[in-house]
Amino acid sequence: MAEEKKAPAGVWHTIKPFVNGGCSGMLATCVIQPIDMIKVRIQLGQGTAGTVTRTMLREEGVGAFYKGLSAGLLRQATYTTARLGSFKILTAKAIEANDGKPLPLYQKALCGLTAGAIGACVGSPADLALIRMQADATLPLAQRRNYTNAFHALYRITADEGILALWKGAGPTVVRAMALNMGMLASYDQSVEFFKDNLGMGEAATVLGASSVSGFFAAACSLPFDYVKTQIQKMQPDAEGKYPYSGSLDCAMKTLKSGGPFKFYTGFPVYCVRIAPHVMMTWIFLNQIQKLQKKVGL
Repeated sequence: MAEEKKAPAGVWHTIKPFVNGGCSGMLATCVIQPIDMIKVRIQLGQGTAGTVTRTMLREEGVGAFYKGLSAGLLRQATYTTARLGSFKILTAKAIEANDGKPLPLYQKALCGLTAGAIGACVGSPADLALIRMQADATLPLAQRRNYTNAFHALYRITADEGILALWKGAGPTVVRAMALNMGMLASYDQSVEFFKDNLGMGEAATVLGASSVSGFFAAACSLPFDYVKTQIQKMQPDAEGKYPYSGSLDCAMKTLKSGGPFKFYTGFPVYCVRIAPHVMMTWIFLNQIQKLQKKVGL
């Protein structure tokens, strides 16, 4: 009987980092979704943040800011669940191999790179659905896909384009996730040490300041890949059936040639404003979830 009781506890111990990561990411997404929507519209050439916001409110209403929320939640349920869960497991294994000593920064960064790649591979279909749902209103009426929710989008993509189409743009998605996690984790650890040890700041101020710095570097590292990913995922064939880009590298080269390197940072202020709060809230929600679990004995 004792062995039977230990099995569920072992299973929960294994899946707990994944469950906590997914829940914290989904809660953060509920708050950040409107900013993410504006960011996508800016990248699609709709104008500045103010122009996009006013146009959406006037023409589509408040509900437009939450278009694609189901896909956003599904993305967090897959991407963030896999990313934070695998990061926790990878760091635990690395600490064990390091005889229980704290990991140096480069090892944490490598764990973050690996976890980001794993999460992106798992979450790529939901990410594709999210981008298409957010971009749908910018297309001519005849070209709109009119997905009703994330699962309808995934079904239609599979039925119309084949199962492999769910991973369209997966290459830049994976690279973006690796860059984002690299910037986020490395800068966060360094910032915590600086704010706490050098400036003597309290826990709340340290978390707020470090996660803001972390969000900035996560955005700076990942936005070029995010821009290419968005362009690849939302492209439509022309009258002859040809796509504007043959792949991620072609998109990057054409973008560089037509707009220069700063073209990749289109919408950076909004993107940074979106990433930083999401990073902060994900960790804050994760911390609160863990505290609640301790109180109830989970």
